[in-house]
Amino acid sequence: MSHLDYEINKELGECYLFMGELDKAEDYYKKAASSNGVHPDPYLGLATIAVQRGDLDGALDLYSKAHGIDATDKTFAGIGLIKMERGDKEEAYDLFMHALDKNPENMVALLSLIRLGHELERLPQTMVPLEHYLSINPGKSEVRYSLAGCLVCLDRKEEARTQLEAVIENDPDFAPARELLALLDA
Repeated sequence: MSHLDYEINKELGECYLFMGELDKAEDYYKKAASSNGVHPDPYLGLATIAVQRGDLDGALDLYSKAHGIDATDKTFAGIGLIKMERGDKEEAYDLFMHALDKNPENMVALLSLIRLGHELERLPQTMVPLEHYLSINPGKSEVRYSLAGCLVCLDRKEEARTQLEAVIENDPDFAPARELLALLDA
């Protein structure tokens, strides 16, 4: 099978996955995987399908296969999600950090890291990738709000206030920032 066949099958898999047609998506991803086994993308697609079907073991195998071909931010984040779901929080935290080392803008890894940072009481370490993300994309209200939340939890209220005011200035309709700021002022 040619590279063009691989690309077509992979694209069709992505389209059907996006439309929620898991069986058709799975068929095309399997064709893409068998046509050219040197690409991680079909395995990532198949892993996403496995997660949606609740097959965490299968998803972990598929993410691991993709990871073996090319360790990317997506493979680190995917494996991290499965580990987090299974309660392996320390390992998941490290996997999300690796994902963010490769791609500071991986939102799956970033949002999961925020959650684990609170649960594992690792807020100072968790703030580093948040700050890195904001240095690239300063207008992302959800990330700046999360950073402010970490600062509040660390009792660094004035720094939190500065972050919240920046959110409101940039995105006046972002209600969570207004609510948290009101709590700080109470």
